[in-house]
Parts: sequence; structure tokens; C-alpha cells
Amino acid sequence: MLSLYCLHLPADKLNFMNTTARYNRQIILPELGEEGQYKLLESSVLIIGAGGLGTAILPYLAAAGVGEIGIVDDDIIELSNLQRQVIYKSSSVGKYKVEEAKAMIAELNPLVKVNAIAEKLSGKNALSLFKKYDIIVDATDNLQIKYLINDACLVTNKPMIYGSIFRFQGQVSVFNYQNGPTYRCLYPDENSSSVNCTDAGVIGISVGIIGMLQANEVIKMILGIGEVLSGKILVYNILNNEQQKYDFEKNNLFLIDRITFEEKYKADENVVEEVTPESVLSKIDSEEVLFLDVRNVDELPKINFKNGIQIPLMNLENELGKLNPNKTIFVYCQSGIRSKIAAELLQKKAFKNVKSISGGALAMKQLLEEIKI
Repeated sequence: MLSLYCLHLPADKLNFMNTTARYNRQIILPELGEEGQYKLLESSVLIIGAGGLGTAILPYLAAAGVGEIGIVDDDIIELSNLQRQVIYKSSSVGKYKVEEAKAMIAELNPLVKVNAIAEKLSGKNALSLFKKYDIIVDATDNLQIKYLINDACLVTNKPMIYGSIFRFQGQVSVFNYQNGPTYRCLYPDENSSSVNCTDAGVIGISVGIIGMLQANEVIKMILGIGEVLSGKILVYNILNNEQQKYDFEKNNLFLIDRITFEEKYKADENVVEEVTPESVLSKIDSEEVLFLDVRNVDELPKINFKNGIQIPLMNLENELGKLNPNKTIFVYCQSGIRSKIAAELLQKKAFKNVKSISGGALAMKQLLEEIKI
């Protein structure tokens, strides 16, 4: 099998394609065949986020034989992730998600090239990253990042495979496919609020189903088969197994070029200042500062500062009156991700002295125990 295509391949790819036993069950599909397997080999996919959605997408793309997969995520694995991010092990807690995901793929299919990018996607790196891949997959739960992905896809002319979860319901769509509608065509209000799974709660099955539907869109797009969800959004409810598809149209008012992109995102780079737990240690009793815990009330470890207050991120915008804008506010969460989002929100609301504590409560608790405060 694959003899026709192997005639035109360099030696390393020839060895890859000769491993027909691995892909035999999909090669025998008339809609795929030798040519389809070659298309998968030649494809490259960038996945933004290695959380619940990302860890559902990755194994299926790797197992199918997608030639090159990039994974972008700067987060580390927490114990609470294991309930839905099923490719990680208990021994992985504390390690970078992208590195553990890369190791998993190496065990599943060592023939796939994996690029582990332990960075946060930003206006600074998005365009250069997107140019290197054929398809971009949004596996995030951050509203601002979704708009960034959309805009970078428009500038680089890449399709965006979208997925999102809210409790027991998920959504899947494809944006900017063959000049089709974009994320902004469906959701034009960039200032709308959203709740991520950390705050709203999520069951692992939800991200598994939606992630696999996203992987399905990727594979259909690569192979050129089936109907791609462009101009359509699929809404799936796991409690009653109902799903609906809704049509939406392109709106040329929401197009964006490179100059507009750079003006919008480069100006916002590094607006949130990060500080280490060690640097704020001397301020834990100061009346001039306020420690803002944006975790949910049931999250551990508990950290009690005299000058501290807890407002979960999902409630923050509605409870800004509890904060004194004249104080320096040190924001922290569990590991340092949500605190950046909260700090950005406060800055947009005219809080001038806001800083995010890197490492979050986990790092602070360890430091406090070491010095026995």
C-alpha cells in the first residue's frame, strides 16, 4: 500500500508511510485511502491550550497520523485538572502541560513531530506561530484569547476550529474557512463576560465530547471530506443528548488586517505586572496594600492575610465596590493564571496599582511554610 505516494517521498517520510499497519483501519476507508493518509502526514496543526479540550483533541490527531502538532500552553498541571484532562497522570502534577502532552504523544505515535511551546499566546507571538501551521485549534476557556486567535487567523489566513464548554453544554464551529464567517461574526461583543470551567464547574465528559468533535473537524478539513462546520455552530447538551445547528453569516465589518492587529494587541503587551511571592512578603500586614484572592471559596490552601479579601473571579466585575482603588492590589489565584485575567479587568476599570502574583496561592503557601509565618 501507499506505493504510489512513496515514490515521491524523501527517505524519512518513506519510512513513515511504509508503517502501514499502524494506519491500516483508516486507510481501507474509501473516503480516506492512501491519498488521505498522505494528506494527514503532510498536515500541521497548532492547538492553543492543553487543558480539557486540548487533551481530548491531541490523542486522536496524533493517532490518525497528523504529521506535525504544535501545543501552546504556559500552565502547569494541578491535581484538579486530572478529573477532565485525562492524558495526564497523578505523577504529572506540577509539570508543564505541554511537556507531558508531548511525552504522551511520543508513546502513542512516535512518528508524529510535536512542538511543545510553553508560552502564553499573545499579540507578540501569535502571528509568527500561526504562519507555521495549516490549521489552528482553539482549545481555550479564555474569552480574550479566543478573539486574539480569531484575529491572528484572519491576518495569517488560517482556519480556526472553535470549541467551548459551559457546564453541561458545548459548542463547536469553524471560522475563517475558505474566507467564511469569523468568530466576531458570531460573537461581535468583545466586552461580554464569560465564565471559565474553573469558576462555572465542568464534568470531564463534556470536554471529551466537544474536543473529539473539534478533532473531527480538523480531520475532515485535512482530507477534504464531509461538511465542515463553517457558517454553522453546533450546540450539544450532554444531559439530554440533544444537539442543534444554527447558521450565521459573514459580516465584513469584522475583518482585521495586520496593521490593525498590531495596534490592538502589541499595545496591550505586558500590561499586567507580575511579582514573585518573595517580593510581596514584607507587605502582608501593610495598610497600603490589599491582597485579592480570586479563587473560588472552596479552593485550598487557605491563606489568611490581615489585609486580604476574597472575591471569586466570576463575581469580581460585580463587586468592584469592595476594593479601594487607591491601594496597591496584589491579585492571586491558585497558580497565577486567573490572577492575570483579574488584574487585566481591574486595570480596564481604572485601578492603576494592580499586580499579579506569579505562582499563586500554591507558591505563597510553600514560602510561608518555609519561613514559618
